Amino acid sequence: MQQAQDQQHPDYLKQILTALEQGAADEIREILSDLHPADIGNLLEAIPPEQRHIVWELVHPELMGEVLVEVPEGVRTDLVEKADEQALVAATSALDTDDIADLIPDLPDDVIAQVMFTLDTQERQRLDTVLSYPEDTAGGLMNVDAVTVREEIALDVVLRYLRRRGEIPEHTNELYVVNRDGLLVGSLLVVKLLITDTAQRVRDVMQAEPRKFHAMTPAREVAAAFERYNLVTAPVTDENDYLLGRITVDDVVDVIRDEADHSVMAPAGLSEEEDLFAPVARSARNRAVWLGVNLITAILASWVISFFEPIIKQVVALAVLMPIVASMGGNAGTQTVTLVVRGLALGTITDSNARRILVKELLVSVSNGMIWALVVAIVAVVWYENQLLALVIGLAMVINLVVAALAGVFIPITVRKLGIDPALASGVGLTTVTDVVGFFVFLGLATMLLI
Repeated sequence: MQQAQDQQHPDYLKQILTALEQGAADEIREILSDLHPADIGNLLEAIPPEQRHIVWELVHPELMGEVLVEVPEGVRTDLVEKADEQALVAATSALDTDDIADLIPDLPDDVIAQVMFTLDTQERQRLDTVLSYPEDTAGGLMNVDAVTVREEIALDVVLRYLRRRGEIPEHTNELYVVNRDGLLVGSLLVVKLLITDTAQRVRDVMQAEPRKFHAMTPAREVAAAFERYNLVTAPVTDENDYLLGRITVDDVVDVIRDEADHSVMAPAGLSEEEDLFAPVARSARNRAVWLGVNLITAILASWVISFFEPIIKQVVALAVLMPIVASMGGNAGTQTVTLVVRGLALGTITDSNARRILVKELLVSVSNGMIWALVVAIVAVVWYENQLLALVIGLAMVINLVVAALAGVFIPITVRKLGIDPALASGVGLTTVTDVVGFFVFLGLATMLLI
């Protein structure tokens, strides 16, 4: 079975790397000609820069633009720097308006100027419309190429119009009904157009209140709505309901993928757009700031421990057991903060229900704290035959897990209100709290009860 799967999905990366070693350019070109632009993008991301540029030059010029759209920003910058200027202009000009808008920030000024020059007046206006909105909004995601009809015409007229048009945009499952002023008044599903008596008017079969998005709606909310309502396309309007364009599911999938990458990379202080083979100096610089922040938090925890050096010297067991309290608090807090950050991202946690989430997490922490405090207390008694030491670590664990729950809820909610990404800032804040509180409570209780 595995062999059959391998035959269906060849290891193109291995084939290309082998061909590069052999200098078989024609073989690489043949492999690339059979691949989708997204697959070529994945290959380029997985190839070191010096070999990547060789492969990039062998990509068919007609596919270059689509490949650039698919690769991460770090890889795209690397490819653009090495690409022929005229090839970039030709590749970019052939893309849809929304894809051109995605590439514009990464293109040299000369290329941008030439791309704008190659577009006709209507295409330039469409591109200007998309570029006028932030890229992480519905307006920045939208494609302005939407098929529109009037509500008073008959369905047979719509069919004739589509036949005469000859080609409709990809992912078109509905047409948008607008009035003479271009205001959105409804949507007409293509399925209904095909199965309904063509003598009927558009207004008789259209959906009067289609699910739409304001141009400034955050991309994250758009993606959540597409997922929730199983949308394929959706119209984008301004504040007056003037139809600006439409969002398609392929663009939303990109948003979902970016959000997933961000949720994995951000807690480690990494960018989801970073090139895997970026220069060592650049990668070290990007990561240095985050390592510095973590060093400060570690020093803070060590500073707290330093206040209790005398008792640690007297009761060496404290140094052995101390990491357990901080570690358990950190893990419990991570569970809470992960749940809360996800809820904030999906919009399921708001000011109205945050208090109930906090109460629930506190109850969970108290329950787990009592269970595992008992376990570690038994371990301490068996290990060191000291009941007071067992009491100290048990109490410290319960207190730290409660504090971890509080921090796990409050930190992401607070940093989001401050305009900071919760996925980026919550982890280091939580670690600081659980380490400092864990060490302070454990060693403080030990000072009171053991001396």
